[in-house]
Amino acid sequence: MRKKRKKEDATAALARAAKAQAKAQYLLKLYVAGVTPRSSGAIRSITDICETHLQGRYALEIINIYQQPALAAGDQIIAAPTLLKKLPLPLRRLIGDMANQDKILVGLDLRPKP
Repeated sequence: MRKKRKKEDATAALARAAKAQAKAQYLLKLYVAGVTPRSSGAIRSITDICETHLQGRYALEIINIYQQPALAAGDQIIAAPTLLKKLPLPLRRLIGDMANQDKILVGLDLRPKP
């Protein structure tokens, strides 16, 4: 009986965590380097992912490291494009090609690792 109770408690806890994750507010920063095709592609890709998977529950700030180098230095950005997930915790950095949606979704904890 006790083992069954623990299993039910674990299942309930997992369900609560999944529900909380579905309502979590995301705070994202996308660092790009100038107005280049790579930067434009990264902006388009991340915006599409946010609108598809996080509609109504995200804030996306796009920062050009050439125009705001102090912000890049403060967040220790060493390459662009870099997507920084500040909330929900844990903090994550995704660096490089933003076209691979599966990689981005896993990095944002929106899809389990394969």
